[in-house]
Amino acid sequence: MYHYHTHHKSQAMDMTSGSIPRLLLAFALPLLLGNLFQQLYNTVDSLVVGNFVGTQALAAVGSTTSIINTLVSFFNGVSIGAGVIISQYYGAHDDNRLHLAIETTMAITLFCSVILTVLGCTTVPLMLRLMSTPEDVLKAASVYLRIYFSGISGLLIYNMGSGILRAVGDTRRPLMFLCFSSLLNIGLDLLFVLVFRLGIAGVGYATIISQFLSAILILFLLTKSKDAYRLSWRDLKIENYILKRILIVGLPTGLQQALTSFSNVFVQSYINGFGSSCMAGWSCYTKIDQFIMLPLRSMAQAATTFVSQNVGARNIPRAKKGTMTALLMAVAITFSGASLLWLFAPWMVHLFNQEQMVVHYGVLFLRLCVFFMLFSCVNQVLAGSLRGIGNAKVPMIIMLSSFVLFRQIYLFIITRIFNTAAVVGFGYPAGWIISAVLMTLYYLFSKWEKKLDLQN
Repeated sequence: MYHYHTHHKSQAMDMTSGSIPRLLLAFALPLLLGNLFQQLYNTVDSLVVGNFVGTQALAAVGSTTSIINTLVSFFNGVSIGAGVIISQYYGAHDDNRLHLAIETTMAITLFCSVILTVLGCTTVPLMLRLMSTPEDVLKAASVYLRIYFSGISGLLIYNMGSGILRAVGDTRRPLMFLCFSSLLNIGLDLLFVLVFRLGIAGVGYATIISQFLSAILILFLLTKSKDAYRLSWRDLKIENYILKRILIVGLPTGLQQALTSFSNVFVQSYINGFGSSCMAGWSCYTKIDQFIMLPLRSMAQAATTFVSQNVGARNIPRAKKGTMTALLMAVAITFSGASLLWLFAPWMVHLFNQEQMVVHYGVLFLRLCVFFMLFSCVNQVLAGSLRGIGNAKVPMIIMLSSFVLFRQIYLFIITRIFNTAAVVGFGYPAGWIISAVLMTLYYLFSKWEKKLDLQN
């Protein structure tokens, strides 16, 4: 048994001093790699199911995505809230409150795990009925979801543990655990499906086993750590004022992410009206779109941690400078990615499907939307930065009114006038543009110093 921290420096990253671009990159790169890995392993899941189990099973995994995303996004929002509070205490070098925040965070996670497991396992049939899942897919989808929810605590604990490490600036070790669990998941997928012939249940088991193992690893690491952010099981309790601070940031963020995921189900229903080739083309577009979203999401998360730590250290000018640096970096990376995607769109869609009409629709959606992603950079980075100072309510209101409300009204009206696939597809960029304008105006006119006085 070797001691991790005695002979090397801590893996945490203090962002309150040093070169801003270097710190942001050092934080965002492992995060980006981790997210890429996660996307890849979700894609491999679909590939294994599609190629070795069958079309119904693939449809089942696909149709459960929005249910799982809605619940998981909500919890992720809460973990972002916890991260902001932990970052602020870490930046302020307030070890006592940092300790309380970590114990409270873990206690909430264990509590949520129980609730979500029970809720998930009991409401599966209802959720699938609500989404009017076709009869031939229903059985496979309920098997998969039941298994998934019975093991959801592994996912929640892993996510929260990684969140704690990221809050103190360590994105390297969460990346290592994620790579481990992804590779294990792929191995188990192939073992359970090809060797044991467990079908869709095998894919479910592979997912929860690998999540549990990475959760155990991260708990072990936090418990054995010699740093200020060590997790002590004896002190596990929910401290009310810390819980309140976590929820002030976490609830709005969670609600916004959950409702946005949920509203995508409605956009899907408009797309479904154009038939299966258009549906498949849209599905290729959303898969590819996920990948280009990753760099800007990673930058936004870097902005949140950077701002929280500097606000904790009471350095507002540095926090604002970090926000602008993160935004410029996100725009530069996204612009280069978008240009490549625009050029290679036909080739990219071809990877997922070779049917001529599917490729036609996939390329249409991709070329229509990619450059509008630049507006997404503004949304994500500014919202991330505002959350870092503990203001999550306004970004939530702006994003929900743009991505959910405005988008639904736009689709409802525009499809009555010109009902074409391109016009429906433009619902995404239209929401991003409105949100970017509102977010920029709010960011420019918000008083950060007032926010600080409230926190004391």
